[in-house]
Amino acid sequence: MNAFEQVYQVVRQIPCGKVATYGQIAVLAGHPRWARVVGYALHVNPDPAAIPCHRVVNRLGCCSRAFAFGGVDTQRILLEGEGVGFTEDGRVEMEKYQWELWEMWEPSEMWEPWEMWEP
Repeated sequence: MNAFEQVYQVVRQIPCGKVATYGQIAVLAGHPRWARVVGYALHVNPDPAAIPCHRVVNRLGCCSRAFAFGGVDTQRILLEGEGVGFTEDGRVEMEKYQWELWEMWEPSEMWEPWEMWEP
């Protein structure tokens, strides 16, 4: 699986109503310093219906430039349609809508840090 496919695999998992950052996707795809590569991969998204690249924003919660989504404010419109809220200055409310790593797993799959310690 190449780097772009790894990016697409992670982006497919972002739930409706949540966003992730380019850097967050890079880390989860196994390439922590490749935030720009994530952007390149999303710009050539081969299947926008299945790979929700509109759910990826920069670390400040800013949407992508218009060219990537077909027009001014298209990304914002898509996100608002999923219930994502924005600040007065046009950024995603990251504290509320950023996808958290722990949301990827069911509670039964989660572990507690102390489980790694043996008495």
